[in-house]
Amino acid sequence: MNSGGLRSYGTGLEVAVFGATGGLGGAFVSALAEDPAVARVHALSRRTPPSLPEGAVWHPCDLTEEDSVAAAAQSVQAAAGALHLAVVAIGVLQDETRGISPEKTWRQLDPQAMADVFRINTVAPALAAKHVLPLLDRSRRTAFAALSARVGSIEDNRYGGWHSYRASKAALNQLLKTFAIELARRNPAAFCVGLHPGTVDTDLSKPFQRNLPEGQLFTPAYSAQRLLAVLDGLGEGDSGGLFAWDGTRIPY
Repeated sequence: MNSGGLRSYGTGLEVAVFGATGGLGGAFVSALAEDPAVARVHALSRRTPPSLPEGAVWHPCDLTEEDSVAAAAQSVQAAAGALHLAVVAIGVLQDETRGISPEKTWRQLDPQAMADVFRINTVAPALAAKHVLPLLDRSRRTAFAALSARVGSIEDNRYGGWHSYRASKAALNQLLKTFAIELARRNPAAFCVGLHPGTVDTDLSKPFQRNLPEGQLFTPAYSAQRLLAVLDGLGEGDSGGLFAWDGTRIPY
């Protein structure tokens, strides 16, 4: 795995980050804006970012509303022409205002909360893919990536629990694999992958950090840099895979 940056993608890169106001999304925006290979970062989010680094532009986008996603994609295309990297950095694990929390038993399953988790963790990235995959440059190496999670791996599930979150990420993994197969026919130089960022110090993980072993909680900046290095190191046969922050491939 390379140390960082997007050297394998060439220069003059137009890149997009969905979820730009989130902890990890904002870190992606900052890291990409500092990469000399990147010409411009398109930051997409529902809310206007409080600040953006030089070289980044904001496009309003609510990933849970397809009309908003379509309009954002059109805005990005008008500004960039084509994209070389798109990262979807959104997700939900717990939201007390909507009654969402990781279940410890099947008795806690709630259909509305489960539907909300799928809407954000699965359907929203799928909508991004639907409207962004056609924008990937067909003349050079490009990539589409969405944040998934190790707990979405069916093979790696040894503890149970977190039913909705696990299932939503497993469904996302299946979609990414399916997108990769179609993308290979339409744009052979493009990658489509899932990324596991590790446990990152963001609002998503805060309720679950107390018993985390030392050294296993990452800053958003560190995780973003590691994941960009993973994307930089993708090679033959990697499209459709799920990769951890350290470059290891996670079984679906």
